[in-house]
Amino acid sequence: MHVSANSLSDSVRWRRRKDNRPAEILSSALKVFSLKGYAATKLEIVAKQAGVSKATLYLYFESKEALFKAVVTEFVLPQIKRAEDQAQNYTGSIKILMHELLEHWRINVLETDVSGIPKIMIAEASNFPELATFYLDNVIKRAREFVTHLINLGIEKGEFRECNASYAARSFISTIIFTAIWEKSLAAYDEAYDTQAFLNSHLDIFIRGISKDIQE
Repeated sequence: MHVSANSLSDSVRWRRRKDNRPAEILSSALKVFSLKGYAATKLEIVAKQAGVSKATLYLYFESKEALFKAVVTEFVLPQIKRAEDQAQNYTGSIKILMHELLEHWRINVLETDVSGIPKIMIAEASNFPELATFYLDNVIKRAREFVTHLINLGIEKGEFRECNASYAARSFISTIIFTAIWEKSLAAYDEAYDTQAFLNSHLDIFIRGISKDIQE
């Protein structure tokens, strides 16, 4: 039987499309979750956004909870992993490293749909305790442990004074989380401000607070 070149080309495109479906669904889910929140997100809306049927979506994700966890795993955890990898063999100033990591977070999280996830968890945690626990264990605690590690490294290198690194990490992260929540809530009704300048100010104040030798 003769098979035309066009038929082969169509087959390859179909197979490639099928292989890309999980990623397309996850990208669409991130957009919908970020816009509507967890409770208000309907799987049929996600499916429509992804250009697939609801039945197709269920082939890859058994529930909305599984889909949300997959979104966090796909888009949030790699950001933490990247920071951990960058710090692993870093030998320079911890202050400079923290600035680089904060700037990367601003560009790749705050300025993307990923920034909607903290607001979802803060607003809906009490209604979805299993998701809250998942997010706390896999994102918040991991990020907190990482920043605590950075601060301890700074103490060891003589850049930072002796302090409770765990509490300092909580202080540092809290402003970052607040910024993400603000951008997805009240920022639209407030006067505009320079987010990059605000975060740089936060880092400057934080670093000065824990620096061993403060220099102007």
